[in-house]
Amino acid sequence: MSEIKLFSLNPEVKELESSTVLLEKELQNIIENNMEQFFGVRFLKSEYAITSGRMDSIGIDENYSPVIFEYKRSTNENVINQGLFYLDWLLDHKADFKLLVIEKLGMDIAEKIDWSVPCVICVANDFTRYDIHAVNQMQRNIKLVKYKKYQNDLILFEHMNTPIAKPLIDSSTTSTTSSYAQKTHLEKLASASEMFKKLYESICDYIVSLGDDLVPNQLKYYLAYKRVQNIFCIEIYQKQIIVRVKLSPDSVELVEGFTRDMRNTGHYGTGDLEISIKNEQDFIKAKSLFDKAYNEA
Repeated sequence: MSEIKLFSLNPEVKELESSTVLLEKELQNIIENNMEQFFGVRFLKSEYAITSGRMDSIGIDENYSPVIFEYKRSTNENVINQGLFYLDWLLDHKADFKLLVIEKLGMDIAEKIDWSVPCVICVANDFTRYDIHAVNQMQRNIKLVKYKKYQNDLILFEHMNTPIAKPLIDSSTTSTTSSYAQKTHLEKLASASEMFKKLYESICDYIVSLGDDLVPNQLKYYLAYKRVQNIFCIEIYQKQIIVRVKLSPDSVELVEGFTRDMRNTGHYGTGDLEISIKNEQDFIKAKSLFDKAYNEA
């Protein structure tokens, strides 16, 4: 695997020595105390007990998806299979997780839980190429994160893979008789006109071109592109494509029918500025806002 080197510039250039040795609970405590800053996940509980073990840490992200953290402390520990087992257990015990969210964050958040792409984040001081290959073959939302701790209270997290997970869709929402509003993001995309499909593809291609640090996250009702937190959330409708961006509406001139302040309006996804794209001309105008959101995130 590639090696990242970290240097201090003052008073002279000096390579910082890294350490992969942490006390048994130190790594877990560091992440749990700073989970939202590091990974965009709200911490719920440590050592979450299940019928056949304990999940190291559990939380919920800004898309209201459950997130399990597992920490690999020894080279022979199969944290990936362990995390996969916990993920399957959680999917079979959704009511237990909902009760935990109610207890910690309240009923309003619990009612928004999205089970389409629950996530496992495996944190270790190293992974092999076989680990990464195995995870990519699973088509599950399992993320491998390598850590290194440095002097001067510095810690580095390197994301080793970009999982392409198939969303888990509730069969009750996939009926051909359901209303358009109840259809999933992928169902709406499949039924869109060819013109809208091409426009949607152009929007996604442009967002991806902004930087290779953007990671797609296919949710039930929208597609998000994120670094640590969402920067773009895309929904598709019959007459427009909506992109909500992480950008203050106060920083742009709002144009009726094109941009909208969403700070006090409920909606899927995240982002305070909504951009409505109905045609190629709207897309061209939106590019500068996409650039601004990416550069300021």
